[in-house]
Amino acid sequence: MKLEIKGLSKGFFLHQWGRRIVGFRDVSFGVDKGESFGIFGQSGSGKSSLIKCIYRTYIPTKGEIWYESREGKVNLATLPEYEVLKLRKEEIGYVSQFLRVVPRVSAVGVVAEPLIKRGMPVEEARAAASSLLERFLIPKNLFGAYPSTFSGGELQRVNLARALTAEFDLLLLDEPTASLDEEIKEIVIEMLREEKDRGATIICISHDASFLNALADRVGVMKGGRIVEILEELP
Repeated sequence: MKLEIKGLSKGFFLHQWGRRIVGFRDVSFGVDKGESFGIFGQSGSGKSSLIKCIYRTYIPTKGEIWYESREGKVNLATLPEYEVLKLRKEEIGYVSQFLRVVPRVSAVGVVAEPLIKRGMPVEEARAAASSLLERFLIPKNLFGAYPSTFSGGELQRVNLARALTAEFDLLLLDEPTASLDEEIKEIVIEMLREEKDRGATIICISHDASFLNALADRVGVMKGGRIVEILEELP
């Protein structure tokens, strides 16, 4: 199994009020290589906190996150930070709802950056990035523009292109189509299916049932910080 979550929980301590709140609790599921697992739920159900724990933006309060890396099985919940950073560079990609824009870096530069960091020649990386931006219907005259000037939907497409160009083994997606119209959603679904076909494992959180039904092999339904059921298709 590519990823296995065991009894995972995350709590937050609010120092200002001296209170502890629960992000999510006792979550367990597994995802195979080449499988897409959706997580469905309304705002506040714990979806984003869960995916941030898998990416290790958050450190879980308890539980295990077993990931089958290229060098062997590791527990992401306790893995040293330098090893987590290495996995993020080479194997694990994360797409948030928002792209943190780097000043004075063009859209094609943002998308090409993961490939350049891996040692690909700059022109080759920029050509691969341009090809992906075209598929996402970003106008060519925007390739050299700064994403800080883009609309929310354009930023989200640049963010997705950046993750897909790197061909990660595990893709973590947080509401990847929240700002996209139906035409672009279909393109995203097609490209993510291509990622699955090459063997990528995908975990995607969304409140869009139709999107998850089109992409995911199984969907975990989150309510009140727990996965209450796992379905092959949402009703």
